[in-house]
Amino acid sequence: MSKPIVAVVGRPNVGKSTFFNYIAGKRISIVEDVPGVTRDRVYADANWRGRSFTLIDTGGIEPESEDIILSQMREQANLAIAMADVIVFVTDIKQGVTAADSDIALMLKKSKKPIILVCNKADNYGKVSDDIYEFYNLGLGEPYRVSAVNAIGIGDVLDAIYEKFPESNENENESEIIKVAIIGKPNVGKSSLVNKILGENRVIVSDIAGTTRDAIDSEFENEFGKYIFIDTAGIRKKSKVSENLEKYSIARTLLAIERADVCILMIDANEGVTEQDTKIAGEAHEAGKGIIIVVNKWDEYEKENGTLEQYKKDVYNKLSYLSYAPILFISAKTGQRVNKIFELINSVASQNSLRVSTSVLNQVLNEAIAIVQPPTDKGKRLRIFYMTQASTKPPTFVVFVNDKKLFHFSYERYLINQIRKEFRLIGTPVRMIVREKGNIEGKE
Repeated sequence: MSKPIVAVVGRPNVGKSTFFNYIAGKRISIVEDVPGVTRDRVYADANWRGRSFTLIDTGGIEPESEDIILSQMREQANLAIAMADVIVFVTDIKQGVTAADSDIALMLKKSKKPIILVCNKADNYGKVSDDIYEFYNLGLGEPYRVSAVNAIGIGDVLDAIYEKFPESNENENESEIIKVAIIGKPNVGKSSLVNKILGENRVIVSDIAGTTRDAIDSEFENEFGKYIFIDTAGIRKKSKVSENLEKYSIARTLLAIERADVCILMIDANEGVTEQDTKIAGEAHEAGKGIIIVVNKWDEYEKENGTLEQYKKDVYNKLSYLSYAPILFISAKTGQRVNKIFELINSVASQNSLRVSTSVLNQVLNEAIAIVQPPTDKGKRLRIFYMTQASTKPPTFVVFVNDKKLFHFSYERYLINQIRKEFRLIGTPVRMIVREKGNIEGKE
């Protein structure tokens, strides 16, 4: 990875996420005054003094905890530390040095990584307090007094981080990286799929529904290409969204969809397509993303002759607007057919960003008109003058006609299907904008 990685660590509820969000410049990490809210690593791109870097927010480290979630949070923090080029250790100046701080400091020193010690919640920044001096006892060098909530002192910390960056390795082509959001309702195996792909426990996997609250970015490269997998919090039914925490998670899933090039919609084979699945799929479709439907836990599903084709038919019946999306049957637990995902991702990403020249597009249009004449209404026939492509992701076409009212939905669907057939557009929505001749608004 060309960009330096900065991990933000510390015990729970010292203000790590507030610190993280200020640097990231947007509300990426969930911020609640409840210990243990940020449970997985959360990634964000940031920039300081012209140098781009990746910031990782981690769950609070509880060195001695036996709680299953807290112990897994500790493992996640350890993974973040192992990946990091620079570690920011956040403490609470109001609480002073705790036993947990001392244990974490010892763990960090063993990593041999550059460490920046931050004493947060120094809200009276101008007033020098003796409280700062006890933090020298951690043996991590000079502590930086900051107030993350008031954005005071953070510039000095960023300068210190910048000085610890490894030498720059420029010219990594980010356009080659495909961003893949793994979406679906809770507990369908999204995190298990990420872990199977990555070959490490990158995302907390638990049978407790809703374990993954934040959207988690994981970079990965293999013989098929370079990818960023975004594991998202599952969207629950509205009736169950009672906490602010869950509301943040839903918003973050929608933001993850927006960031992605391709969305993998995961469905539990044993449950089939549910109402929640249709809503989540609809968000990805409306956002114009490339979509792959992945049916997980296929190894657990009872099968007989014709089961697979019938299952596909049932999926498309319930997700009729995703008839263009390929379906893959996998087992994230055993790894069955997981490798086939990469070729599908590459194909769908390519189709989603397809660009067609105007001359070729109008040749296809003229052939389509010759096969099925445009409709008439009260003796007036629809005339289609020409078509051009306005944008990609998804492929969006502008068609110029004599009268928009004559351009019926059924004929629009026919033209879209002809375009799909001609250019083999699989896994991507296709948009069509209708303009009357002389109105070129929206044309690019």
